[in-house]
Formats: sequence, C-alpha cells, structure tokens
Amino acid sequence: MATPGYAGRAKTRPTAQDVAPVPFEAWLAALRAEALSRGISQRTVDEALGSIERVPVVVERDRTQTELTLTLDQYLKRRLPARVVQAAREAAVHHRAQLRQATAQYGVPGAVVVAIWGLESNFGRFPGVRPTIASLATLAYDGRRQTLFRDELFSALRILDSGEVEPAALKGSWAGAMGQTQFMPSSYLAFAVDADGNGRRDIWTSIPDIFGSIANYLKEHGWVRALRWGREVQMNDKTAVRIAAAVPLRLTGPCQAARDMSEARPLSDWRSLGVTLKGGAALPKSDIPASLVRVDARRFLVYANYESLLAYNCAHTYALSVAMLSDRIAAR
Repeated sequence: MATPGYAGRAKTRPTAQDVAPVPFEAWLAALRAEALSRGISQRTVDEALGSIERVPVVVERDRTQTELTLTLDQYLKRRLPARVVQAAREAAVHHRAQLRQATAQYGVPGAVVVAIWGLESNFGRFPGVRPTIASLATLAYDGRRQTLFRDELFSALRILDSGEVEPAALKGSWAGAMGQTQFMPSSYLAFAVDADGNGRRDIWTSIPDIFGSIANYLKEHGWVRALRWGREVQMNDKTAVRIAAAVPLRLTGPCQAARDMSEARPLSDWRSLGVTLKGGAALPKSDIPASLVRVDARRFLVYANYESLLAYNCAHTYALSVAMLSDRIAAR
C-alpha cells in the first residue's frame, strides 16, 4: 500500500506542537460531547468512540513519511520497479471496460487512474487494515496537525452516521486514508461516486466506484481532458541562472510542493529561455502554460494536470511517480 498516499490530506509543511495537555480519556470524553453537539447520533458516538485507544505506531509512521525522506531517484526505484510497471499494464488491460467508463465521464485517462490505484493500494491488494476512527483519534490527539485530523475524524463519524458504510468496514491506512483510493473521510464525502449504481459509494471493493472516484477527484481538482501532465526537461547552467532571475517561484498556497514550483509561463517562453526536452529535442511551440519543477538534479515542465496529482498527495516524489507510471502504462 502506498504510504502515505491519501487523497486530500494535509498540504502544509508539518509543524511541531505541544503534546495534548490532557489525558487521552479526558480528551476523548470531550470529543464525544462535541460529536453529539455536531449532530452525530448517540448510537454512532457510542459505537465508534466507546472503547477506542490511542495507537502509538500511528504517531511513529506520521514522522517517517517516505515522500519526505527519500530522493526522487530513490523513491522511483522503490515505487516503480519493473514488476509494478508490468502489473499496472496488465491491470489496465484487465479493467479496460471500467476504465473507459471513468475516462468517458470524467476525462481522466485510464492509465492515470490505474497508476494512482496501483501506488495507493498495490492494485487493490492492500487497501489498509487499520480502523479509521482509532487512527484519526490518535492523530487528532497527538498534537501535530490537530485541527486537520480532528475535522477528518468528524467526517468519518458522519460517514458512519449515514449508514453508507458499516463500522467494521471503515478501515484504511495509519493516517486515516480509506479503501483502495486512500481517500481521507472528507474526500470520501465530497468526491466518492457510486459508479456501479448500487446505492453505495464503495471504495473498498467496487472497481467501478474506485476508478470513478479517483477520476472524479482529479476532475474536481482541475484535470483537463486531453492534456499531458508535463515533460522532463533539461538546461545548461547558464540557462538555469537566467531562468532563476526571470521566473520567480510561486511561494504561496497551502501545498508546499506547489509553492516550490515556478510561476507558469507558455511553453514557447520556456523554449525561448533555452529549455529543451530531456535528450535535447526542442520544446513544442505552444501557448500552454507550464511551471518548472526542480527535484534534486532533475527538472520538469508541468501543466495544470500535474497540480491535480499534487492535490491527491502534496509531494513531488508522489506526483512524479504517478505521472511516470501512467506514461509507461500508456506506452505499452
């Protein structure tokens, strides 16, 4: 399972905070009262929050995210070995009918959907086994990004209160990301779809719902039909200095990875500045806006669709792994 590939999760750089000042049981009692005040039923509060305990391993995992500790080449080597690429290609063929349905409705290529599905859940083999409520409660109590995970916890309670998902089925990653899409609860409420028409949005077992939900998430975060994600590029040192002076970084917005990207310029402008495709070929003459991304020693010009991938997981290592895997699937 992808770690910590979960859609819609924290987009800000982690900040250290004080440990929660009250014992967990006292904190949990106050949480139960707040849940009731927010309209969550007594039955759901009792079932979901009646006897949960803090899970220390969840806190440990939150401190060692691979997107934050590996170089791009290390990350790609780990996440995109030949066996994963082959499995992705086979999955794209096996599920071609469901992928075509998702592409027709949302405009997202099947190769991109499969790439996310494969990296998030190993093509459905590992959707996560940790109870979502306990994981979120631990992270909400822990003192790091408390507001984020507290809000996600209340979203998870609303899912249970709706009756759409049974309590025993509400499972996912250590970070509270659920099912084969690795949606956070708020993303489930906003973007999960019932593609198979059975009245439930099942991101745990229904392939049509899983693919449709991934595609819908990307579409709602700006995916443009028939546009590439971007291209790997190269430049000499003189060009790099000129670009650094001429094109500033964004420096604003909730996602750190997006803040580290340059402002967008038409492809023709990048061509004029001396940027070429990797291997030396000229960039297309186009007015499509693109931003420059530098990760370690590698550089990429990326389009709006790349930012949809960052919305799924705000880390260049993750977004580039999805992008490159989708290219390899499409090139089969």
